[in-house]
Amino acid sequence: MAEIEREAMEVDVVIVGAGPAGLSAAIRLKQLDEDLAVVVLEKGSEVGAHILSGAVLDPCGLDALIPDWKEKGAPLNVPVKDDNFYMLGESGGIRIPNWPMPKLMNNHGNYIVSMGNVCRWMAEQAEALGVEVFAGMSCSELVYDEAGGVKGVVAGEFGRNPDGTPGPSYEPGMELHGKYVFLSEGVRGSLAKEVIEKYDLSEGHEPQKFGLGMKEIWEIDPDKHKEGSVTHTMGWPLGSNAGGGSFIYHLDNNQVYVGFVVHLNYKNPYLYPYMEFQRFKHHPMVAELLKGGKRIAYGARAISEGGYQSMPKMVAPGVALLGCSVGMVNVPRIKGNHNAMLSGKAAAEAAHAALQAGRSGDELTDYETEVRTGAIGQDLKKVRNVKPLWSTYGLQASLALGGFDMWTNELFGVSLFGTMKHGENDAQATRQASGFEPIDYPKPDGKLSFDRLTNVSFSMTNHEEDQPCHLKLKDKNVPIAVNLRAYAEPAQRYCPAGVYEVVEEEGKEPRFVINFQNCVHCKTCDIKDPSQNIVWTVPQGGDGPNYPNM
Repeated sequence: MAEIEREAMEVDVVIVGAGPAGLSAAIRLKQLDEDLAVVVLEKGSEVGAHILSGAVLDPCGLDALIPDWKEKGAPLNVPVKDDNFYMLGESGGIRIPNWPMPKLMNNHGNYIVSMGNVCRWMAEQAEALGVEVFAGMSCSELVYDEAGGVKGVVAGEFGRNPDGTPGPSYEPGMELHGKYVFLSEGVRGSLAKEVIEKYDLSEGHEPQKFGLGMKEIWEIDPDKHKEGSVTHTMGWPLGSNAGGGSFIYHLDNNQVYVGFVVHLNYKNPYLYPYMEFQRFKHHPMVAELLKGGKRIAYGARAISEGGYQSMPKMVAPGVALLGCSVGMVNVPRIKGNHNAMLSGKAAAEAAHAALQAGRSGDELTDYETEVRTGAIGQDLKKVRNVKPLWSTYGLQASLALGGFDMWTNELFGVSLFGTMKHGENDAQATRQASGFEPIDYPKPDGKLSFDRLTNVSFSMTNHEEDQPCHLKLKDKNVPIAVNLRAYAEPAQRYCPAGVYEVVEEEGKEPRFVINFQNCVHCKTCDIKDPSQNIVWTVPQGGDGPNYPNM
């Protein structure tokens, strides 16, 4: 096939991803120099369409970036009023008192928000400063210079046939070249993954760890609604099968965010994270809250959980990784948006200083230094052992040990555990099916719990069917020949959108089917496939979920 010719556009900084990190970087660049040419490219149909987060937001990132955010109408309207922690059993629960917890666990001064709406507001602030924000623009390739550094991206390619050849309405997109390129794609972004592998940025760092977060928005009985109430639970229904827990956040308008996180280092390939979430809603405490209400939205997304020791090197020639492309979630706090914003601000300041000095296309080492030694590093270093302690010793032991470790870090700045290792990645953690029994999950009742495909319809997901499947198999034979035989093909279960299925017909060999139209872009398959045979790539721009207020 002849080489595709594309037009090129030259700017100062190209930013991939209109999440909190990318938009913070764009805003800060224009605050520092209004004459800089800054472009933000977003694969969702609009800014916020692909943003899914809990979220209780620590406003420290906004405070640093836009100190007068209240006057400018930022959608932080529901301050946290009370914090509740429960350890659940099947029929009841024990409330864990707040007083033994380190100060960092206190949600006083934080806000229950829709991060999608926060990002929409941030995009307005960026555009008012002169940033060009283009939604519906998937970035499908990196562009390298002659020395091997990153100089840009390919964006806006449309109209390929399912076999990958250009179709009748093919648009080649264009190359956007920048003196620096910022990748703020969120968790397990395809371009960030390429950069990490190409420049071996994970060398000397622990493997990244992940969780799968699933979330529904419910409208509930006004008599049961407690605006500003925050509840987290651990224990049932996961038990010893997997780490994880839930969140229930009461925002305004009688709405509640109900979410469930499953750590992806679970061993049992029969575990079905989505059904664990649905089962959770039948706990008496949760069922009573939701009874008479209605679910109005659903979505899912992977969460970076490796923390301080899993952050790869963040810079390479011409490129910097921001926010969840690095992994900046404080696991016990279940918060990363504030660090994403701070990372965007730090990257912008490093790039501005470099441009002022006449540099371009080099490594922004000052950015990495600021992240590791500044507010972000200090936030993550205090809690660096919570996740490995949980993985090593289980929930109950880790509550005591993790709490003790956070206290010693907070009071004395030291840990008796040092810095613990994670060891294997989440794909390697999956054990063979022969060591486990299948799990019998209750059938969804259609009132509190729902089948997967019905719920996916509440994510407003859409993909143009006449395009290449964006979920690539390195070897098409592996799902049946390896994964089905050894692991009972867990893709049927770990995907929260029903993308993957094994079709068995009498007298025929089983078939592995990929329903890519269902994909909500959570990236779990790219992370958890035990053979690491699935590669998540971007579909054409604008496709995927269309989250309203996630």
